Amino acid sequence: MTNGAIVVGASSGIGEALSRRLAADGYEIGMAARRTERMRRIGAELPTTSYVATMDVTDTADARQGFFELAEAMPSVDLVVLSAGVAPVNRDLEWAPERQTVDVNVRGFTALATAAMEYFESNPDHASESDGHLVGISSVAAHIGNDDAPAYSASKAYVSTYLEGLRYREADRDTDVAITTIEPGFVDTKLSLGGFWECSPETAANQIARAIEKERTHAYVTRRWRLLAWVLDLAPEGLRRRLF
Repeated sequence: MTNGAIVVGASSGIGEALSRRLAADGYEIGMAARRTERMRRIGAELPTTSYVATMDVTDTADARQGFFELAEAMPSVDLVVLSAGVAPVNRDLEWAPERQTVDVNVRGFTALATAAMEYFESNPDHASESDGHLVGISSVAAHIGNDDAPAYSASKAYVSTYLEGLRYREADRDTDVAITTIEPGFVDTKLSLGGFWECSPETAANQIARAIEKERTHAYVTRRWRLLAWVLDLAPEGLRRRLF
């Protein structure tokens, strides 16, 4: 049976590039995002069968229902990638951008992460080495506060820590769901604030695909960001504040 992957946030950026890369690797792709026609155009260009679900992750009940309906429509779902996110610059701390960031990056992420885990644990694949694979796109920003986008950094710290908790949870269960945290640095998408070591979405997708294939628990994109994350974790707050 052909492997299947659901990519949430598939209409642009890393999600779109990863959908194309996974399809090139033979996955049938379930694409979920708000822009239906954009996903249909992408799906028509893929070399494998595609499925489209219109989804606004801020409507968590509808998003969860849409996820299960999309999974049911596909012959197989072995992989779920949660790539939907927003990163508004908000130095003035206006409430609307902060609320949107929490709604998308925290509430929407959690609603679909729990839906994916429920699906995998209810449909274990005993013919495979794992019973499914959940991948969450976090950020190197999870390692430090950001005065331009404080809610964004905080939301990505939540994503990384939540996925870590899910890995610990799986260690005590009969099912074996692989869980991978991806922490990109600067990627040339609409969300990027720009900066050094920026890579293309295609480069990011290629490295994420390799991490998926190897079922890594954690990967940086590109790999050089591992060093900066290590420095940020160890540096005293005064130095971190001067650097950023």
